[in-house]
Amino acid sequence: MGIEVGGLFGLLWLIVVVYAIVKVAGSGASTGSKVFWIVLIIVLPVIGVIAWFLAGPK
Repeated sequence: MGIEVGGLFGLLWLIVVVYAIVKVAGSGASTGSKVFWIVLIIVLPVIGVIAWFLAGPK
């Protein structure tokens, strides 16, 4: 049962990461800011997504 739960959680987290990247790419922020947030989200997915939700470009 543990594999299914981990797989489901991983899939949900992937959806959250992709959502964050799409929202950053579509935002009105500067190109440099977009690149910073996308790289942060890709390199450090957990910390990057949390930081984006708290302080990202609105």
